[in-house]
Amino acid sequence: MQMSPVEDIRSITDLKRNTREILDHIHASGRPVVLTMNGRADSVIMDAKVWERYLQAGNMARLLAAAEGEIAEKKTRSALDFFQEFRRARTIQG
Repeated sequence: MQMSPVEDIRSITDLKRNTREILDHIHASGRPVVLTMNGRADSVIMDAKVWERYLQAGNMARLLAAAEGEIAEKKTRSALDFFQEFRRARTIQG
């Protein structure tokens, strides 16, 4: 999703005057809006569903980073070993 500087960067004053329009744009485009104060970026507003996806992606990235660290440290085992241990621990036949 590529930002549009004309549509996705707005002043806080503009937000106060055109709240509904800006929120409608955020929901329709799925893109965040950067709010400026005194000509500088100050805050970002985004659709709650998009924010949830960002959180999920961040959580997944943290899990993957931990797993990649274990791989780099050779703290792994074969799937066959894992499943054999899993079956023994739960007395699963087969």
